[in-house]
Amino acid sequence: MRVTEKAPAKLNLSLDTPMRYFDGSPRWDMVMTSADLADYVTVETHRRPATIKVYTNSGFLPNDQRNLAYQAAHILRSRFHCKEGVTINIKKNIPVAAGLGGGSSDAAAVLRALNSMWRLGLSKQELATIALTIDSDVPYCVYSQLAYVSGHGEKIELLPPQPHYWVVIAKQQISVSTPQILRQINYEKIDHLDNDQLLASLRAQDWQTATKYMGNVLEPVTMSFYPEIKRLKEKMVELGADVAQMSGTGPTVFAICHTESRAKRIQNSIRGFCRDVHVVTLL
Repeated sequence: MRVTEKAPAKLNLSLDTPMRYFDGSPRWDMVMTSADLADYVTVETHRRPATIKVYTNSGFLPNDQRNLAYQAAHILRSRFHCKEGVTINIKKNIPVAAGLGGGSSDAAAVLRALNSMWRLGLSKQELATIALTIDSDVPYCVYSQLAYVSGHGEKIELLPPQPHYWVVIAKQQISVSTPQILRQINYEKIDHLDNDQLLASLRAQDWQTATKYMGNVLEPVTMSFYPEIKRLKEKMVELGADVAQMSGTGPTVFAICHTESRAKRIQNSIRGFCRDVHVVTLL
């Protein structure tokens, strides 16, 4: 049996962290959405051999238990005592190590696929609870739609659909270590976001007001190591983006535009110094 799932990139419209938990992990306070830049994950089950295999068209990803998609298959198979083997083929379109949740979205796609193929009957909420044991972004990626995400990443409130604006997604040739950035957070110096106002605007479907409250409190941390990220963001704003900011811990910067022509203008203007640039719509 074979199923193919779309695994969209995630974007942080807002990313804040009010505190650390006792285990040292951040408590999150975020609004997340997904973009129509996606990997495609094909999952096939078979009786023999009863192994988990991962294949990908990217040379940068591990294909063993370090891969989040592998972990997703292993967790479901172990928890529900499924005997079949699983082969996972990932067609990567989302840049790797970009702050776009590609690995998390691939894992969520495997959870959705196996839930259907093995007829487990799990709700998305139940899948999201399992997903948290893989990575903090995987619960959101089970849904992959506009949502308020808090706690460790397991508390998810879906928000009303918004207009399908255009987004320019640009990743420079930089590798950012998420654990390193998270260790650098100084909670006494964070300039917190007004997520209450952002949520009120989104619930009222007032996108124009919502853009004024978007932001990412990790930008100053990551940009202190990689000032070229700040320059890219400033360039996008200068070229007329409705809003431009870093996603996750970076290095990807995205610009939201209300017209395709404005998005294409930004894409053409930054291509000279940033080769990995995509123009897609928000989902």
